Amino acid sequence: MAPLSWTNETTELGVTERAFQISVAGENVPGIAWSPEGKDHWPTILIGHGGTQHKRTPGVLSLARRLVRHLGYGAVAIDAPEHGDRRTEPQDAVAPNEMRQRIANMTPEQLKAMADRNGGAVGEWRATLDAVAATPGFSSGPFGYWGVSMGTAIGLPYVASDPRISAAVFGLAGVGNRPGSDRLAELAATIKIPVLFLFQWDDELMEREHGLALFDAIGSDDKTMHVNPGGHIQMPFHERDSVEAFFARHIRTTD
Repeated sequence: MAPLSWTNETTELGVTERAFQISVAGENVPGIAWSPEGKDHWPTILIGHGGTQHKRTPGVLSLARRLVRHLGYGAVAIDAPEHGDRRTEPQDAVAPNEMRQRIANMTPEQLKAMADRNGGAVGEWRATLDAVAATPGFSSGPFGYWGVSMGTAIGLPYVASDPRISAAVFGLAGVGNRPGSDRLAELAATIKIPVLFLFQWDDELMEREHGLALFDAIGSDDKTMHVNPGGHIQMPFHERDSVEAFFARHIRTTD
């Protein structure tokens, strides 16, 4: 098991932020861990960012710091393959309509390559959690997962494969006619932990019926779907309150 290689550390307003790198299958995976100042153990939420984003995108930072300050939890985020510090060239944020057009114009080979890339990230999350759990004075659990859009495309297969995750937030994703959809639905059926599923009724990237189908496929008896009007990136901020309440209900501290 590869250990975390810490690169720098800062503390602000009770939140300690540590950058790290980990080697997984020959890939250097950069990440960030946030933790509550002055505590020696805490629950940890893994945060999967969306497509064209990265581990320090504003939404990830905001959620991580809220979890630390409001709940006393820790959080961990890593750059997905070909994102963030793992890109060889800069990439600007892409509007949902443009992203939908790009996806619509992808060849079957390109769509399969994207699905394969997401599948490879599952092992990166598992290796990251292995290293986090083995780091003295950091966190031995319990653990949860949050990730919407691409964070669900990667995170749902990961959560299905790792029994250490005891609650998860997914959303802005679905099953339809894309490569890997059948497998995603099969894996969703194996998930039995509590799930909160967030969706936008007017999502430009994901058809309503495909999002509903993915929620229906999740095998948990304890699952809730929140649907709001608006597009892919218009999820209302109050859903962060729902996320906090969900994790506080299902992931208990060991104090």
